[in-house]
Amino acid sequence: MTEELPESLEPVVAVARAVKTRGLKGEIVSELLTDFPDRFADVSQLIAIAPDGKRSLVELESYWFHQARVIFKLAGYDNIETASAFVGCEFAVPESSRVQLPEGQFYDWELEECVVETASGKLIGHVRDVMRVGRGVEMLVVESEDRHEHLIPMVQSIVIDIDTARKKIRIDPPQGLLEL
Repeated sequence: MTEELPESLEPVVAVARAVKTRGLKGEIVSELLTDFPDRFADVSQLIAIAPDGKRSLVELESYWFHQARVIFKLAGYDNIETASAFVGCEFAVPESSRVQLPEGQFYDWELEECVVETASGKLIGHVRDVMRVGRGVEMLVVESEDRHEHLIPMVQSIVIDIDTARKKIRIDPPQGLLEL
């Protein structure tokens, strides 16, 4: 059934967010937060994270997809009343079991909070977000200490090094980019 977990365990990656119950047997309609929905084939347990941060381990009895959402059936939650406790929760997996990306590709959460500096060592700020502007173009939203926002295109000629282990990104911005 459900085992309560301490917050201090290994970092987790959210893969879905419960939005409502479905049917009479305790099914949970969830918004997908992963680019790899086929990953559920290898998942037998999920970590449910309540809005207050409380974590619990739940057993995934079954799942299926319906209109770009995933429907979960959790073991031991067999009616609307018990399943409704999960509405608003995120479902996650341990970070160590995330889908490995090819070299040079990163998850947004790996880039967020990275320190951004120029090749000469000048501090620009911290990555607050990764913004997609269409046609596969991504921009780092970097916030400086004085709360100024810089948009840095994620192109090889500008972003010259990304070290997620050290949470550091080095850039070589063209003249004028940081003045915008």
